[in-house]
Amino acid sequence: MAPKENLSVQADQPTILVTGGAGYIGSHAVLALQKAGYNVIVLDNLVYGHRDIAEGVLQVKLVVGDTNDRSLLDNLFATHKIDAVMHFAAYAYVGESVTQPDKYYRNNVLGTLTLLEAMVAAKISNFVFSSTCATYGVPTEVPIPEDHPQNPINPYGATKLMVERILADFDHAYGLRSVSFRYFNAAGADPAGRIGEDHQPETHLIPLVLMTALGKQEAVTIFGTDYPTPDGTCVRDYIHVSDLADAHVLGLQYLKKGGETTKFNLGNGNGFSVKEVIDMAREVTGKTITAKEFDRRPGDPPALVGSAARAREILGWNPQFADLRAILSHAWAWHQKRHG
Repeated sequence: MAPKENLSVQADQPTILVTGGAGYIGSHAVLALQKAGYNVIVLDNLVYGHRDIAEGVLQVKLVVGDTNDRSLLDNLFATHKIDAVMHFAAYAYVGESVTQPDKYYRNNVLGTLTLLEAMVAAKISNFVFSSTCATYGVPTEVPIPEDHPQNPINPYGATKLMVERILADFDHAYGLRSVSFRYFNAAGADPAGRIGEDHQPETHLIPLVLMTALGKQEAVTIFGTDYPTPDGTCVRDYIHVSDLADAHVLGLQYLKKGGETTKFNLGNGNGFSVKEVIDMAREVTGKTITAKEFDRRPGDPPALVGSAARAREILGWNPQFADLRAILSHAWAWHQKRHG
């Protein structure tokens, strides 16, 4: 879709650079920022992001490029008055991170380091970071609090933990303050149906279930039915992507008010099993969704549920779509529009 005329940056508005803003979570953060009155510039290399979403739907200025490109970053910061950065530009396939760790360390760690160095040079001191519950590894307690030991079991989680440590050091050395959000399973879509999840390849349960409902694949796979959970399948904490995006705006406002560098979990605090998700999807879609059962995958913890009490208390975050039915309903509307 061709860009429209209002892609220019308005000089009288605070401007936020959103890296990875043409992707799933980043694009929802752009919507939340726009709703809150911020001007947005998106930096995305479009490996997984969508130009039609950024320019056609979000109507933002899109800079196609990579966070490892220091000259591009320096030029971007020199030519635009950017108040803060929200960073979503990361590779996030756990399995791929195991087989191609170099790709993940280069993009997720070196790309972030290059971005932070450019921010320090440009005297930009507020940074909101997309981290992950994968930094915790296999939990020893559920729900998981922020002070739970961090022992990632794959390179993806390790790259995010490394960036969190870099951020702590950059605060101490350069006064660059940050909020890191460790989130659980992002799901759902914009309630108005404008944007949603569209990964290639897709590995997340809810879109795979819905693609099965649409007849795009024969069946959805259940990996493991012998876990120590009520129905034997893995339990996960699903958080609506719009609630996730709202938290990022609150994190930005927290920093702009002088808040200290910190970390927050983002989740609903209750989990749903794989079978529960599939059953609810059958109700929401009215479709027969075939499920096939296979053995466990290595490294899948029985339950991952987060405590977001700290985000609620300090940021005043209040999820609006904590109900699994709402999450699935919004995702279903999007998938029918995008893939139906």
